[in-house]
Amino acid sequence: MKRNVIQIDEDKCDGCGLCIPNCPEGAIQIIEGKARLVSDLFCDGLGACIGHCPQEAITIEEREAEPYDERRVMENIVKSGPGTIRAHLHHLKEHNQTEYLHQAIQFLREKGITMPLINVEGAQTQGEHPPGCPGMKIMDFRDQAPESQETQAISAKSELRQWPVQLQLVSPNAPYFQDADLVIAADCVPFAYSNFHNGFLKGKALIILCPKLDKVPDQYVEKLTEIFKNNIKSVTVAHMEVPCCFGITRLVQEALKRAGRNITVKDYTISIKGALV
Repeated sequence: MKRNVIQIDEDKCDGCGLCIPNCPEGAIQIIEGKARLVSDLFCDGLGACIGHCPQEAITIEEREAEPYDERRVMENIVKSGPGTIRAHLHHLKEHNQTEYLHQAIQFLREKGITMPLINVEGAQTQGEHPPGCPGMKIMDFRDQAPESQETQAISAKSELRQWPVQLQLVSPNAPYFQDADLVIAADCVPFAYSNFHNGFLKGKALIILCPKLDKVPDQYVEKLTEIFKNNIKSVTVAHMEVPCCFGITRLVQEALKRAGRNITVKDYTISIKGALV
C-alpha cells in the first residue's frame, strides 16, 4: 500500500532545526548537522513541517510504506550512518515498539554492523549519550559542581528596561525599540545563565521566545522584520545548546534580510549547565 511520507533533501538542508518543533510525531531529528527522518513509522505524511523549512528541503513523496517492514526501513537507515541508526533504535524503544526493535537489532547483527548501542531491553551502552531531543532529557545538577567558571560578581539590580518582553506580546512600534541595541534570547537562557543581566541585558532592549514551543515562526519573522526597521543598532542572539534552539538565529537572519538591514549578529550559545560556550 502506498502512502505519503516526507522526504528531506540533505543538499538543501542546513540543519537550522525549525522543522523539529513542527513535527508532532517527533519523526525528525538533527543528526550530524542535518535534519533526518529517523523512522517512517512515526511520519503521518501530513507535512506539518514543510512550511517551516526556510530552505524548502522538505517535500512529500508517495511510496510504499504499508504494511510496515522494519527490515526495509533498516536498509535505508544504515545508509545514513551510526548516528541515524542509534536514533532509530531509541525511537522504537521510546514508543514501546519491542518487536520492531528486535527485528532492527537482528538485521544489524546479520549485516555485521557494530550495534546496537541500545540493547533489546533498552539499556544504554555505557559512555553513549541517548539520541532524541536534548532539550527534553532529564538531568539533575544538584550534586554536581557548576560548569561555569565565571568569577565576576553578579549585581542584584535588574537591567530590564521594558515590558513586555515575549515576542508574541511586544509591539514593533514600542519606543524602546527605536535606535536600540537588541538582545533576542531563548526564554530558557536567563534561567540557565546566571550573569544574564550584566552579561547580556545591560543597556539593551529585550525579546524572548522559544522556537520549539511557540510554533509560530512565520509570525515571528514578520514581527522581527518590523522591529528591525526601527533603526536597530545591534543584535545579540543568546540561545541554549540544544538543537531546536538554534532556530532563533535562522529567524533573526531571515527577518534582517526582509527588513533590508545589514547588521552583524553576535551569536552566543549557553550550555544546559549555564556556561557560556
